[in-house]
Amino acid sequence: MTAAPFTLSQRTRVKICGLTREQDVDAAVAAGADAVGFVLYPRSPRFVAAQRAAELARRLPAFVTPVLLFVNAPASEVGAAVQAVPAAVLQFHGDETPHDCASLAAGRPWMRAARMPMDEAQPFDLLDFCSRHASAQAILLDAHVEGYGGGGKTFPWSRLPPSVNAHLVLSGGLTPANVGDGILQVRPRCKSLAVDVSSGVEAAKGLKDPGKIHQFVAAVRAADVLLARSTDALLSAT
Repeated sequence: MTAAPFTLSQRTRVKICGLTREQDVDAAVAAGADAVGFVLYPRSPRFVAAQRAAELARRLPAFVTPVLLFVNAPASEVGAAVQAVPAAVLQFHGDETPHDCASLAAGRPWMRAARMPMDEAQPFDLLDFCSRHASAQAILLDAHVEGYGGGGKTFPWSRLPPSVNAHLVLSGGLTPANVGDGILQVRPRCKSLAVDVSSGVEAAKGLKDPGKIHQFVAAVRAADVLLARSTDALLSAT
């Protein structure tokens, strides 16, 4: 499998994660985010309860998707959260097996986080991981650090396989300054690409900065234009 030529109709989707306040949801929507994420993991500084996530999700206009992030949550908690936010995509970020994910999602779309090693000495077979999670809507790539979540760290993007037959979500340490480079490196390697940012657009943990959100989305759009131009140049040269 080889990645398809990029066009602006295949633009990079953007998810702003770890939202805890109404003004942050509004800022993400105003900037043009495609999805917003709510962390239902009690140990996270960005944790919100299911009912709070539901309150925030009610502010979303049509075609902006709420995403609920879980870490090894019991079925009862996942079920209650899905009942509170019925339109949500589920994101599993713990030690859930492919069977666990499919069972907990119960027919709803879901994503699975792949914890990408920071060190070359730690092997990780992304192609096998994607194959085992073939029912996932996308595979989210995050840095493997202590605990769950990327800890604001990037992993070496250049070590990704050259051709991944999956929809990928690039996460882990993204900021307005580096997201463009991440898109340029990773997009040619996969079926489609989205990006997911949390700490990179914050004023403090759990508190988003509207200016940084707008800068992040603008950097994504600029990278898309560069990819489209490079694709046009390659096609015209053949």
